[in-house]
Amino acid sequence: MLERGEVANSWRYERRPSLRLLTPNWLTRLPGHHYDGPEPDGYLTMAEVTEFIERFAKFSNAPVRTGVEVLSVRRTDTGYRVLTSDGEISCRAVVIATGAFNRPVVPEFATAVPATVEQLTPFSYRDPDQVADGGVLVVGASATGAQLAAELRRAGRPVVISVGEQARMPRTYQGRDVLWWMVASGIWNQRYDEIDDLERARRLPSPQLIGSPERTTLDLNTLTAIGVEPVGRLATVRDGVALFSGGLRNVLSLADLKLSRLLDTFDAWAGETLGVAGRFEPTRVPSTTRLQLDLNSGEIRTIIWATGFRPDYSWLDVPVVDPKGHLRHDGGVLESPGLYALGLPVLRRRKSTFLYGIEDDARDLTDHLARHLAARTRPKARDDSIKG
Repeated sequence: MLERGEVANSWRYERRPSLRLLTPNWLTRLPGHHYDGPEPDGYLTMAEVTEFIERFAKFSNAPVRTGVEVLSVRRTDTGYRVLTSDGEISCRAVVIATGAFNRPVVPEFATAVPATVEQLTPFSYRDPDQVADGGVLVVGASATGAQLAAELRRAGRPVVISVGEQARMPRTYQGRDVLWWMVASGIWNQRYDEIDDLERARRLPSPQLIGSPERTTLDLNTLTAIGVEPVGRLATVRDGVALFSGGLRNVLSLADLKLSRLLDTFDAWAGETLGVAGRFEPTRVPSTTRLQLDLNSGEIRTIIWATGFRPDYSWLDVPVVDPKGHLRHDGGVLESPGLYALGLPVLRRRKSTFLYGIEDDARDLTDHLARHLAARTRPKARDDSIKG
């Protein structure tokens, strides 16, 4: 097992201090290792996640080689050649477990932002004290964007949030964490081959959630209640002016509709029809919203691009990456025999990118990997199916 930094490196060095897991502690599980502290309904902090992963590495006695960066992976006649900063490794199979959130996505038109406006990403942002005095434009209203907008506004900064497609989700529903409902109702266990539009499911934004001791809900209503100004999706920046879409009302209505359908699914599973009594207020839409914002005026001093993340496979010299930079795979089995992936969105189940979800995916892929290795002396037609 190769790790370019230390164990839990991304949690240790690439996350802001205020970040907490979105999953409650009782869902914090890895094979044979789970949270056993006094707050099962709490949410681990960045430091606590780091410690949890460190303890798992020791518990599992995994052969982790830290401080080893993979420079390239290439196909050979017998498998793969892995060139690292600590030498070369020959192997018959490779599992890519680098995740899908290696680099923040920043639109090309960010180059048109005036030099007087500082630009940050979730990787470079640490806390409100780091941000210049004055207004902040947060671009993106998924989990990260909503969390940053709330944190900055509560620190006294004027905040404008640009809202594109979003997934509204309450922290709790009928007294239980919403992720309890996702697990109990079976939604999180839905397999990738049971999803009608798999590609879209893998592109969906992260739900508007925050892990807080108070188990609070974080959505646009929460943000506007504390003074955050919502605007439509940022379409472009032209001559120093940010131009926003006029479709905010439709975007918010669609998010409300999706939330209602999700709660309908919960109710149907529970055998109850709770109706509006157990539901949430529709997203409040301002009577008017700004369609443009002059970035030369001094009103906005900082832009934070909370516009998603993408993987980095620049080191992978095997033709398994599509034009958009994503791996071509069937449930984690790549087109090149002996090459696998773990930790990607909806890899094999809807829960795939969460700590809780990795074990089932890993078991499935381990079975396939074992069959691949066992076939070394008896060549046969390729079988990419995975049972289970």
